Parts: sequence; structure tokens; C-alpha cells
Amino acid sequence: MINKFHGMSGMIERMHLKILREVDRQGSLTAAAAALHLTQSALSHTIKKLELLSGTPLWTKEGRRLQLTQAGEYLLREANRLLPQLERIDETLSQYAEGDKGTLRIGMECHPCYQWLLKVVNPFLAQWPGVDVDVMQQFQFGGMAALFNHDIDILVTPDPIVKEGIAFEPVFAYEQVLLVHVDSELAKFEQIEPSQLANEVLYTYPVATERLDIFQQFLLPANCSPKKHKVIEATEMMLQMVASNRGVATLPQWLAEQYAQTLPIKTVRLGEVGIQKHIHLGSRTGSEPNRFQQAFVELALQIS
Repeated sequence: MINKFHGMSGMIERMHLKILREVDRQGSLTAAAAALHLTQSALSHTIKKLELLSGTPLWTKEGRRLQLTQAGEYLLREANRLLPQLERIDETLSQYAEGDKGTLRIGMECHPCYQWLLKVVNPFLAQWPGVDVDVMQQFQFGGMAALFNHDIDILVTPDPIVKEGIAFEPVFAYEQVLLVHVDSELAKFEQIEPSQLANEVLYTYPVATERLDIFQQFLLPANCSPKKHKVIEATEMMLQMVASNRGVATLPQWLAEQYAQTLPIKTVRLGEVGIQKHIHLGSRTGSEPNRFQQAFVELALQIS
């Protein structure tokens, strides 16, 4: 007669389920014990203890043959249902630990940089099927604060701020150019001077003037300004305004040339040497980045 132990909780352990499953697979206690790297006596003791705790036998012996009881049959069904789920959990946790699974959180401080980012994200997702990418496109959010607060893992910006605890990697060089209508007066020039924008409507993204290269590196040093400054958030709408000959705008040359293939627009250099820029990837220092974060930066360098 098996005694019942009242008030016992948490009696089922994973090893109990593994033993039931392995005995069913192997057909004997000896073979099951070998498969689980246990001695037969340890296996039998483990099940006997569970039987004592639960108050019911799990199997009976008929010679060398084991016969599961109803309780044993129930526990075997649960073992076949639960163990694969637990094993998947183990595998997923191992992937997190090894950096093969997780979420890469990217913050954007640059409107047109999103087009560049897609060129990196697409192959990255193919290489890292267990990793999701979350892109924060709130362009006026505090990128540096987001990095320090661990809200993002990587900051994409053309204007890195040197600060202790953050390292920036230049991954893509480009030139910022002026977009004009092909029939405009400015289209006759290969390069222009700041004063030539005095009669133009300048379209920009809704970014503070102190962060706009067209002002900080071109107009303001020459003490010049456009006739009117208007902000537009969507790149496509900005391009339509230029294509309608209603004003001018600036974009990275590589992106502007793509649109110039289908729209009546032309690119013009800003000044004699142009405005030279880099897209940078910023990340926190002081701790080892996970494998997929390192892989993203390496892939960005290769593609660029």
C-alpha cells in the first residue's frame, strides 16, 4: 500500500517526465537509464519517490515487462506534450544567451537614412532569422538619451555627438546635394554659391535649423538665407514640390540620383567642394555588444 503525503506541491520534475518518455521509447528500465545517463537504481529510485509523493503507482512489473498504470499512461501523455515545449524553451534561451535571438532596436535621426537602412536590414534579417528589428522613426527624439537609457541599441545619424560612453562608426560616405527642377535657372549650374538661393523656396525636413547642413555649412557661414523656408516631413512630397518647380531641396546624392531617373529634377553641388557627410552608427561602450549587433555593423560596412 502506497502512503499518501498530503500538502506536497511541485512534486513533478522534468526528469520524471523524461524517464516516462524514455522508458516508453526504449522498452526497458536498463535501456532508458543508459539513454538518460543514469544508473538503473537511480532511475527506479526517482520514480519510486514520485509514486510515494503522488500516492499512486505509475507502473507495475510483470516479469521483465513494465505495464503502465492509468496514472502512468496519463503522465506519459503529458510528458510527450510538455517535454517538446520545454525543449523549445531551452533552445530559445540558449539562442538568447549566444546572441542568435532577440530584437535589435535602431533609432533614426535622419529622414533619408531610412532608405539606406533598408539596404542593410533586408540582408540582415535573412542572415539572422531569429532576430527582429525594431526601428524608431521619431526623428526629433533624443537619440543620445535613448542610447544611454537602453531604449535603443544602435543610433543611425549623420551628425554624431562626441560623448563618453558612446562610440560612433562611420559606415557610409555621401555628398549632400541640391535638388532643382531641370528647367530652373539653377539647373544650368554644376555648382552654386549661397547667394544664388536668395530667391528660392527651400524645402527641408522638420528638423531644427541648427541641425540642417544646408544652413549650418552653406547658407549661414555666408550670411545668406533663402527667400522662404518650408518644412515637409515626407520625402516623396518634397520631391513632388521640386518636380513641380516650386522650390529646391537637399538630399544625399545617392538617393537624389535614384529619384532623378523618374522625376524632372537635377542635382547641383553646394559650393566648390560640396557638403560631405557620413552616416554613423552609434552604440554604447563599456559592455560587449551581442553577436547580432556586431553583425549588423559589419554588414553595414560591407554594403556601404
